[in-house]
Amino acid sequence: MESPLAQIVASVLKLFQFCLIIWCLLSWFPNINWYDQPFKTLDKIVRPVIAPFRKIIPPIGNIDISPIVAILCLNGLAALLLPML
Repeated sequence: MESPLAQIVASVLKLFQFCLIIWCLLSWFPNINWYDQPFKTLDKIVRPVIAPFRKIIPPIGNIDISPIVAILCLNGLAALLLPML
């Protein structure tokens, strides 16, 4: 049985992954104004986490794979962190 703290951490990581996927899907639509709500809040949540990955991983033929790497790292972090909790 998982501790309540482990359940909270797992839920937060899943919620962030969901936000990241939504953010990526919305980036395909050029007419989205990222300065309007709720897009502004979503961008403020996701962009600080994606920024370090974007600095390390260059786009491959105009395709940004940093969100994929971020999701994989979050899954790895969850796999390492959750058993300890």
